Amino acid sequence: MGVNKSKSAFRSIAEVTEDLGIAPHVLRFWETKFSQLKPMKTKSSRRYYRPDDVELLALIKELLYDRRYTIEGVQKLFKNRSLKDILGTEIQKDFFEEDEEKAEIEAVVAENQTAIEEAIKDLTKIRNDLQMMSSAI
Repeated sequence: MGVNKSKSAFRSIAEVTEDLGIAPHVLRFWETKFSQLKPMKTKSSRRYYRPDDVELLALIKELLYDRRYTIEGVQKLFKNRSLKDILGTEIQKDFFEEDEEKAEIEAVVAENQTAIEEAIKDLTKIRNDLQMMSSAI
């Protein structure tokens, strides 16, 4: 973005879509699906997003695009929750169970690392055996 704004500054739809990498029509569509999104509108209907709106949009994008939730799934997560609850750190931990996911990923990586190391040892032994056989011929 060309202009450096304060984190507390309102953002235009162009700024938000550029920052999040989504099209303006997607942002307007999400406003119809998520009642928590309430950008300020001028008399000429220009939208201005508060910092909380931008943070919520980033969360919606992550849930839909990265975590592959459906719109209905995200709506269920947000149902009967205030914006403060949705964006709060405790709520996010409940939603995503980040600590459990991280532990699972680390276990899989460790398991795969051991298998890779064993395969390298086996392949090294096979290479050495083949070299010995070829030199004997």
